Amino acid sequence: MNRSLESGSSKTWLIIGIVGIITTLVAVGFMVWALINYMDQRDNVDTKVATAVAEARKVQADQDEAKFQVREKDPNRQFVGPEDYGRLVFDYPKTWSQYVEKDASSGSTFQAYLNPVAVPPLSNSTQFALRVLIESRDYDQVINSYQTAVRRGDLTSSTVKADEQTGTRLDGKFSNDIRGSAVIFKIRDKTVTLRTDAETFRADFNALVSSITFNK
Repeated sequence: MNRSLESGSSKTWLIIGIVGIITTLVAVGFMVWALINYMDQRDNVDTKVATAVAEARKVQADQDEAKFQVREKDPNRQFVGPEDYGRLVFDYPKTWSQYVEKDASSGSTFQAYLNPVAVPPLSNSTQFALRVLIESRDYDQVINSYQTAVRRGDLTSSTVKADEQTGTRLDGKFSNDIRGSAVIFKIRDKTVTLRTDAETFRADFNALVSSITFNK
């Protein structure tokens, strides 16, 4: 009888022991899983925080660089065209260089180019920050030379005003290599065309156009 009780008691303790071991293993397993999950989440959070900080620093650096570039252009320099050609005057960034190809000394066309840092070799396909052309062609004749591109939709035409004088503004595709903006004004018996060859310079171009003065 006692042996039966002892045997039953041993089995009971054995079962309790096994259950305890299983419970302990499950608990340990859960704790290990929870720890791994915590560490993974912590690493993910750390990575996300580091990424967010890096992105924020880059945004700030880009903003600082943009502000520096704007400040670097000031104060502006002043472009002054030939007196006999209406003395065209406008402000342009001091970081731009100027090259006059034709100075109108012989009474012909005046032609100048402006570009940041240095003016590259001249060609019809080179993109310049600004081209300046003062010619003897009639204003209407110059405007008409763009009408095909306007009708085709490559260029859009609008009215522009500078120094209380109305002119024409063209925006869009001037050629396969040139996409920008131009303004055209009549100055006495001459016609002046200012053109930027890339949309990158549009803000500078708009500011430049707003500063235009000339002898009427």
